[in-house]
Amino acid sequence: MPCNGWGKSITLIVGEEKLGMSNIYRVGLDKNPANYTPLTPLTFLARSAYIYPEVVSVIHGQRRYNWQQTFTRCRQLASALVAHGVGEGDTVAAMLNNTPEMIECHFGVPVIGAVLNTLNTRLDAETIAFMLEHGEARVLITDREYSSTVRKALAACRREILVIDVDDPEYSGPGDRLGTHEYEQFIAAGSPDFPWRGPEDEWDAISLNYTSGTTGNPKGVVYHHRGAYLNSMSNIVSWGMPPHSVYLWTLPMFHCNGWCFVWTMAANAGTNVCLRRVDPKLIFDAMREHAVTHYCGAPIVHSLMASSPAELRAGISQKVCGLIAAAPPPAAVIEAMANIGIDLTHVYGLTETYGPAAVCAKHGDWSSRPLAEQVELNGRQGVRYHAQEGITVLDPVSMVAVPWDRETMGEIMFRGNLVMKGYLKNPKATEESFAGGWYHTGDLAVMHSDGYVKIKDRSKDVIISGGENISSIEVEDVLYKHPAVIAAAVVATPDPTWGEVPCAFLELREGCTVSEQEVIEFCRQHMARFKVPKRVVICTLPKTSTGKIQKYVLREQAKSSAAIE
Repeated sequence: MPCNGWGKSITLIVGEEKLGMSNIYRVGLDKNPANYTPLTPLTFLARSAYIYPEVVSVIHGQRRYNWQQTFTRCRQLASALVAHGVGEGDTVAAMLNNTPEMIECHFGVPVIGAVLNTLNTRLDAETIAFMLEHGEARVLITDREYSSTVRKALAACRREILVIDVDDPEYSGPGDRLGTHEYEQFIAAGSPDFPWRGPEDEWDAISLNYTSGTTGNPKGVVYHHRGAYLNSMSNIVSWGMPPHSVYLWTLPMFHCNGWCFVWTMAANAGTNVCLRRVDPKLIFDAMREHAVTHYCGAPIVHSLMASSPAELRAGISQKVCGLIAAAPPPAAVIEAMANIGIDLTHVYGLTETYGPAAVCAKHGDWSSRPLAEQVELNGRQGVRYHAQEGITVLDPVSMVAVPWDRETMGEIMFRGNLVMKGYLKNPKATEESFAGGWYHTGDLAVMHSDGYVKIKDRSKDVIISGGENISSIEVEDVLYKHPAVIAAAVVATPDPTWGEVPCAFLELREGCTVSEQEVIEFCRQHMARFKVPKRVVICTLPKTSTGKIQKYVLREQAKSSAAIE
């Protein structure tokens, strides 16, 4: 047998077979239980409970749990779900605030092979009902605060769903119990010794997250155990989190599984400080009381903190690190945060990339540069996370990389383990999003000379307001239901608080009149309040010769009007 000179044999096989090469490192060196285990973030919890059982894992009001107690509660939840017939491939939905129960769902649900679907608590009943139906939820774990919305959603569902109520002692507002089970009683019936096992295949689904797209109905983004494991670790490495960090939950855990930080904190063996709602006073009080070191949030969270009275921000002596996503942080926010000892890092990602999959990695000399230059440098979307294989800007048609000239625009694309499995029950959208072997974000950007990505515009008609996606078509569908409206177009308009908000341009039927406030009130009756247009303009809509509304004209008009105001 001829040799190629590198110690490898080459065999030429004729006919239907092809040239083959043997590899000495693939002979007798196979996977086995001793050298291979599928990756899953479930192992982080078991490890922390074993090594640091007495370290505080969760703080919520008067409640305190250590890692051993959290591990036990998660095993009880898993056991109780199995006792009620929940198993591999079943969906368990959660309509919860940032509470211990939500943390426990992130471990107790996937350990039995089920898939966790965290629901946005700001959504309306119709949208929640769609998600429960589309995701085929078997169980819904819901906070009493949302009983009014959940009751309507359940009434619209055609499937039987086991409802488990969470009655958080920190909540004293209105709301009813809807199910036959209360959470604490439910898990009390479960075994604290329930076997803790990972998936047989790390490609198995671990969670389902819905995101608004360019169509009215949300798309179901499916995460796998491998991606969740790797992004959880990347959060630590890419951010430089030291062990036993104290993390404040200002970011909703329902949003991309809290950017995977629920699992990250178990790997870190740190402390989760829970908050039911975002309020500057509560945030700064928690930072002082619990010596918080890390937190994440959309620009609105940081703006609220930066604009708070000085007395609220006083007395924080420890260094606090914050991650900010979506719109680049304004200079005033960076400066205000620096003055109170908070160091901001800009990250970028989408629901389809497990939350942040890129970071504006800082260089040592940036902090010594003028503030304006710091803002420009830190406001970029940056470079790939450690566990992501690639982020680039390509021409979406030719799939050729754009030059690093800060001017040539292309589409931001991701590749690697921090990209979703795909869209649930939507093969067409999945195939389109992965065209050419890259995930297409729909965001238009340029490449800087140092290889850092900078967003310039959005190709999708999605409005990102306070970190939440709003489908313009979904809002338009509601506007078209108004009897006076003959044509509607919704675009983003800049907003100093939320980053951007919906602006509606309406063309009315002949002889009809309607005021801006009447339109806004109409929308409030048919959708979640954060989706309601903040501005309404009555006009003749610009159209092409074929009758298509020219949204780019309206976007420029909305930007110009906002600038004047």
